[in-house]
Amino acid sequence: MMHLVCTDLEGIYIPEIWINVARKTGIEALKLTTRDISDYNVLMKKRLGILDRNHLKLTDIQDVISRMDPLEGALEFLNWLRSLVPVIIVSDTFTQFAGPLMKKLGMPALLCNELSVSQEGMITGYCLRQNDGKRHVVEAFKALNYRVTAVGDSYNDVTMLKAADNGILYNPPENVESEFPEFPVTRSYEDMKAAVLDILGNDAQP
Repeated sequence: MMHLVCTDLEGIYIPEIWINVARKTGIEALKLTTRDISDYNVLMKKRLGILDRNHLKLTDIQDVISRMDPLEGALEFLNWLRSLVPVIIVSDTFTQFAGPLMKKLGMPALLCNELSVSQEGMITGYCLRQNDGKRHVVEAFKALNYRVTAVGDSYNDVTMLKAADNGILYNPPENVESEFPEFPVTRSYEDMKAAVLDILGNDAQP
């Protein structure tokens, strides 16, 4: 059976976008992520309310993103992983955010969501590709007879990890790690390489 790896984006290959926006704007409430709040819709409604109250536009966030770089070692790890198996990045970020960072990662395959933006450039809403989309992606590839390994770090990755044949947590916060002890935890890209090679076994030859 062919192997395929589905991974999250933020916290795996790039820093958390909203945390960087919080640092740039000084708005502490924007530091909350899916590592803190398990319900993504609750989290996004909080974010949209903050953006509206502070008159922050899409371009303000894109300006922050344009100055961000992948995490140290992320590109090398991703290139290594892609040399072994197909890799699909499955994220709850948005196409309007992801473009510049995808270029810095060598344009890997990305499945994510869309923002609604007014003519004035204000973010007015968001459109999920589908509810619980990360889980559906894994289930779809399994239906195509792929053996799927999933990698994530947050609450919104848990259903993806549970649906996969193998789930791996990468640098999760203590709350996620303690609530889901069934998933092995990796702390570095070297740890991740070892975990992936152990899963792939004899199929690990590029």
